[in-house]
Amino acid sequence: MAILESGRIYPPGLGIDCIHVEARDARAALWAMEEGVRCSALSAVIGELWGDPAALGFTATRRLAVASERSGVPCWLARLGGTANLSGARMRWRVASAPSLLTSLDPRAPGLPAWDAELFRARGVPPGRWSIAHEAGVFDLVSGASDRALGEGERLRA
Repeated sequence: MAILESGRIYPPGLGIDCIHVEARDARAALWAMEEGVRCSALSAVIGELWGDPAALGFTATRRLAVASERSGVPCWLARLGGTANLSGARMRWRVASAPSLLTSLDPRAPGLPAWDAELFRARGVPPGRWSIAHEAGVFDLVSGASDRALGEGERLRA
């Protein structure tokens, strides 16, 4: 359902080498993610699930978090159409699209893509909210939705 709702990834658009695994159900997707996280040759694992599958419980998310910490391979699980529930994730975010930023070339044209990101639960990190824009492989934290101070010119590489 996640692929029907949001489409497939387009690897050349990411600008990086990647392995795309399509699983038949949530249980198989979580197994593939856990196996990927245990492989230290990978630079990251990103999974996408739809709704609230029975296989996605506290134990499954805790296993992913522990395996990620042991191997040092970052792991992100994006849930589409799900409700907030118990999770073993170290950080929990809500991310939504935001209006694109204005462009200086034509104010009527869409500008840089932007998102509203809210960190609502994390261990040892206070919650916060940011607006994020993407340009040429760099994610910029931009003013607008911030509810706490950020470093000047803070940037995240894609």
